[in-house]
This record gives sequence, structure tokens and C-alpha cells, in this order.
Amino acid sequence: MGDVLSTHLDDARRQHIAEKTGRILTEFLRFYEDQYGVALFNSMRHEIEGTGLPQAQLLWRKVPLEERIIFSGNLFQYQEDNKKWRNRFSLVPHNYGLVLYENKVAYERQVPPRAVINSAGYKILTSVDQYLELVGNSLPGTTSKSGNAPILKCPTQFPLILWHPYARHYYFCMMTEAEQDKWQAVMQDCVRHCNNGIPEDSKVEGPAFTDAIRMYRQSKELYGTWEMLCGNEVQILSNLVMEELGPELKAELSPRLRGKPQERQRQWIQISDAVYRMVYEQAEARFQGVLSKLQLARPAMEAVIRTDMDQIITSKEHLASKIRAFILPKAEVCVRNHVQPYIPSILEALMVPTSQGFTEVRDVFFKEVTDMNLNVINEGGIDKLGEYMEKLSQLAYHPLKMQSCYDKMEPLRLDGLQQRFDVSSTSVFKQRAQIHMREQMDNAVYTFETLLHQELGKGPTKEELCKSIQRILERVLKKYDYDSSSVRKRFFREALLQVTIPFLLKKLAPTCKSELPRFQELIFEDFARFILVENTYEEVVLQTVVRDILQAVKEAAVQRKHNLYRDSMVMHNSDPNLHLLAEGAPIDWGEEYGDSGGDRGEGSCSPGSLEAATLSEKRRRAKQVMSVVQDEDTGLPFQAGSEPPSPASPDSVTEVRSLLSQGLRAESPPPESSLLNGDPAQESPQPTAAPRASSPPASPAQHLPPGKAVDLEPPKPSDQETGEQVSSPSGCPRIHTTTEDSLGMQTEF
Repeated sequence: MGDVLSTHLDDARRQHIAEKTGRILTEFLRFYEDQYGVALFNSMRHEIEGTGLPQAQLLWRKVPLEERIIFSGNLFQYQEDNKKWRNRFSLVPHNYGLVLYENKVAYERQVPPRAVINSAGYKILTSVDQYLELVGNSLPGTTSKSGNAPILKCPTQFPLILWHPYARHYYFCMMTEAEQDKWQAVMQDCVRHCNNGIPEDSKVEGPAFTDAIRMYRQSKELYGTWEMLCGNEVQILSNLVMEELGPELKAELSPRLRGKPQERQRQWIQISDAVYRMVYEQAEARFQGVLSKLQLARPAMEAVIRTDMDQIITSKEHLASKIRAFILPKAEVCVRNHVQPYIPSILEALMVPTSQGFTEVRDVFFKEVTDMNLNVINEGGIDKLGEYMEKLSQLAYHPLKMQSCYDKMEPLRLDGLQQRFDVSSTSVFKQRAQIHMREQMDNAVYTFETLLHQELGKGPTKEELCKSIQRILERVLKKYDYDSSSVRKRFFREALLQVTIPFLLKKLAPTCKSELPRFQELIFEDFARFILVENTYEEVVLQTVVRDILQAVKEAAVQRKHNLYRDSMVMHNSDPNLHLLAEGAPIDWGEEYGDSGGDRGEGSCSPGSLEAATLSEKRRRAKQVMSVVQDEDTGLPFQAGSEPPSPASPDSVTEVRSLLSQGLRAESPPPESSLLNGDPAQESPQPTAAPRASSPPASPAQHLPPGKAVDLEPPKPSDQETGEQVSSPSGCPRIHTTTEDSLGMQTEF
């Protein structure tokens, strides 16, 4: 590898790459500085005017679940240095960085991991042929078929490959198809989470950055969605540079690569990864420097905005009126001829899989709570409740149990519309909807937890407890129906805008964009940092189509399509005391209601036992959402325990209640049963609980620092997704790609 890099990336070429990267970063950062003032003004105006979203009925966690391992187990990894496959112990912590250790013993002894992979921007491939096709397309003239000495040979039929257009690739394989399915679900969860790397609570820096990305790409005549808008700011910025630098470098170096096709492919992957690392380091330094400068200037900017808020708003409205008078006739014709006829088709294509996914979330939540209720009967009431609730609290983060919800989005297609509206991929819509599903599941679970915890304070009997669980479940489902309707309608509006606005801007650019500079004289110099002609122009364009979009979504709700509530159905303060319950400390079910003595087994341990245990024991006993870890590492690690088989489903809620009543009236001691809503068990006895209930149909609308890992915390994933980095600046929350129009609507681009 060293010879390849020293040959093709000598000092002169590295200097050229650094200069080219510097020019791109300088141009982008000018856009970012401009957008920072606009985003700051929009944020402060939003706080003052208070135009927000409808009040949610479900609660949300103010303190996220920590010290949680999403998944752990063994898998084989291909080592590129010696071209051998090695068995690795891997785990996915709550920050979704894939951590690879030499083995399980190394993890327990706190030996530094071999790799921490930030999977933002990666694709999960399940066949070598898929991988060879992508690699062949990345370097023209080097395509080699799978039968002719491919770049990679997998020893089993169940590979998992992490592919990135610029960074290094990772190769894994499993022994069984079941293990491949599990790891695919887990890694896809990692990608989904890491792709959303800009914190949503960043009301200034986040919108400023994503708007700057959009403005920069539009200045290069690049409109529409962008697949590589994923990860944190530095990752996205590195992708932006590589989008421009990569083709130039490929054209220059491709003819100089020597060897067979697969060897040339391998060389190009190494070169691309090395360049990506160089770009990342340079982008990180430049971006942090500009961000620090803007944060220092922020107090002075805020003082000006507070003092002159009314004048700034008046000036912006005057500018908007002049731009509107200029472009409105052209924009309305464009909307009428090229956008309006297609809005219903786009909306229907989005609504079907999205609504099916949210319905599946509802069904999974109903099943898990009902199974827990039946287990409370069979396992002896409140004694096991802490164990059950600990596992239920992590339901939204269980990749396998949530997979059926996520799968509903996979059929999403915009056939015939993607080319018309320049939508490069529907993955951005799929992942956004899937993230909403996980959020709503966690909100439903947390609301159920909070209400049940309040009920337990009354000291109910087992019979009263089971009735209370059923009553609380029905109460939470009603709240979920309302919130999921609001979330879906907002998602549909944002997705429609995300499809149509770039298309309109591109259509109008030849006749309108060249005339925009003459409007600059309408902005007072003192307000030039908070009002930009380009942003105001986009808001005016948005307003020409937003009415049609709102009307289309409203009509779908009035027709009760896909169980959407009508806009007139607003549940203000329907449960005023509920949100007061969320102000308390987070509930520790294992501590309050778990077994006080004895070993609770891997996956649940009280603070007392943690203090008494050694550090390695703490790490071994970290709470796990799901795991294929074997207590005894004998044989291949892929022979994980399977989920208990799901019993048959009763036909209605009435039958569920009758089953619960029968269980409560039983005088004989309940037989042992397996926990249906917990981790995949190492042994899978047949559950003795009554058959689970199917979810009732959703009711229609009615009148209504980073640093060292200590204790249980594993290393955080590296923001630099290109290498095996152990330390990292930060974790990866969600992506926030919005601009705000005068109506207060958040619009994703």
C-alpha cells in the first residue's frame, strides 16, 4: 500500500490536492458565513413569534438512554494487509459506532479496539456481485466479472460489505443466513443513525450549514437531492470536496495504474481513501476555524437583531414584495404546468409505504405490551415487572423488532417522477421516515413507562396491575394515532417541497437568477448580514407552491386516506397533567422493581452491583438491547440463540381481555414462560403465555466529551469515517436540512 501511495501521491500531487481543496473550502465557507447571519435571525424571530408545531400528545425522553449496547457478537472480517479473514468480537454502543475488538476477552480487559467505524455515507451490500459492480463503475475500464479473479473472495455465501464512494471499504462475512440478516439490520441502523449527523437542536449552525451546502451546489448548477448529504458537518464538507476533486483525480491517475483489473481497482480504493483522509483533515481545520470566528461574533449580531427586529422584518417584507412582483407570473405558470399535475402522484407514492410503516410501529408496540401483560400474569406479577420494562424501554432501539417497520418503506418508488424532478435517490425519504418511526415508537414506549410508573405508586394488586396495563395501552395508542398523523403530514409536506422546490428553482434560473443582483440595493447595509436576496427569492418561490401542497395533504386527511387526522382535529391540553410527569428523574426499572438480590444475568444490573463489580465485569454486564454474545466462547460465535416463536394472534381486544381474565382467575401456580419482549434468548423454550393479541385498527379521525471510555461506555465512533479511528470529536445525531419560510414551515432540501 505504501508503494502505491508514494508512487501516485507524491509531494507535488499532495500539494495540488491541498490547494484545490483549499479553493473549494474557501468558496463554500463564504456561503456559510452569509447563511449564518440569516439562520441566526430566523431562529430569534421564530422564538419571538412562537409559530410552532401542534402540541404532541406523547412524551419524549429528555435524558437519552445511555450505557446501552445495541448489539454484540462475533463476525469474520477481511484483513487487507495480510489478505486473511479473522474472527472479531464486535459491538454497537448507543452512539451507533461499529466497534471491532480482537476478541471478547480483549473487550472485557479494555484493550483498545482494532477499529471504530463511523458508517455515515456507507451502503450495506449483501453480495459480492453487488460490490464488484459498484467497484467496476467507480473506475472505468477495470470491470472484472465475479468468475475472473475478483478483487474479493468470500469464504461463505453470506457476506456483508460496507461500501463508500470515497473512503475505505470494510468486508465481513457470517456463517448463516440468519446471522447475515441480523447483522444487516444492525449495520443499516448504524448507517441510518450516523447519516443524520447534524444535531436537530442546532437551530443556527445546522440550518446555516445545510443551506450553505445547497446554495453552493446550486451555484454549480447542481439542483435536486444529494445522496452524500450525510454525516456531520466535516464529513459532508469532505464529500462536497470529493464530488468535485474525485473525477479530476480519477481522470489523471487512472491511466497510470498498472496491473490486472482487480489490482488496479484495489490501488484506486487505497488512493481514494488516502485523499479522502487528507481532505477531511483540511476541511475539519478550516471549518472549525470559521465556526469559532462566527460564534465569537454571535453576541454582537444578536444585540443588533434584538434592537432592530421590527426594522429587519419590515425591510425583508419590502424586499420580498418586490421580488414577488417580478417572479410571480413566471413562477405561477411553471407551477401550474410542471408541478401541480404531479403533486397527487408524488403524495400517493409517499403515503402508502409511510403509513404502512407507522401502522406496523403501532402493531409492534401493541404486541410487545400485550405480551408483557400476559407474562406478568404467568410470571407472578410485579416481581418480574422491572425486568420486562427494562427491555420494553429499549424497544425502539432493537434492530430486529423494528425491522418490520423499516421494511415497509423499501417499496417506495417515484417511478417516472425521479427523472422529471431530478431526484437522484429515494433513500433520503426512506431514512427520514424510518427515523420518524423510531422516534414515535420511543415516544409511545416512554409515555407508557411514565403512566405505568405513576400507577405503580398506588400499590396495585396483580389483577389491578394487568387491568391498568391494558387501560394505559389503549390510552397511549390514542395519543400515538394523533401524533403519528401529525408527523406523517409534516413529513409529506416536507418531502413534497424537497422534490418540487429545487425543480422550480432550476426551471426559473435562466430567466430570473440573473436579475436578482439588482434587488440588493433594497437592503439596508446594517441589515445585510440578516437578509439575503437569494434566500428571500427562494422563500417567494416556495410560497407559490406551498398552497397546492398543503391543499393536497389536507384533502388526503379529509378523505381519511391512510388514517390521517384532519387539520381541524387539534388535541390541545387533552392531558394537561401528563407532561408534568415527564419532569421527574428518569425511571430505572432494574433498580426500582428488579430482583434486589442475586445475579440478574447479563443485560440488567443494578447500580449497587456495578459498584461492587470490577471494571471488566461492568463492561461485560452492560445492558444490551439485543445480543448474540455467548457466555462460553466455544465453537463458532454465529450460533446465536433465536427469538422465541410468536404465538398465534387472537382476533380482537375483547379476546385479549378474556385471556387476561382467564389468567387472573387461574388458581394453580403459573407455569414458567419465556420473556417475549426481551433479548433473543440463549435457550428458546415454548412460551406458556396466552396467544398474543393483534393490534386493534387505528381509530379514524373523530371529533377531536468524547474522550476515554470509562465504566460501561464504549469508545465513540470516529467522525472520520475513512479509517480505524478510536477517538472521535462527537457522536452523530440527526441531520437537519431546512430553511424556514415566512409561514414558519420547516422545509427540507
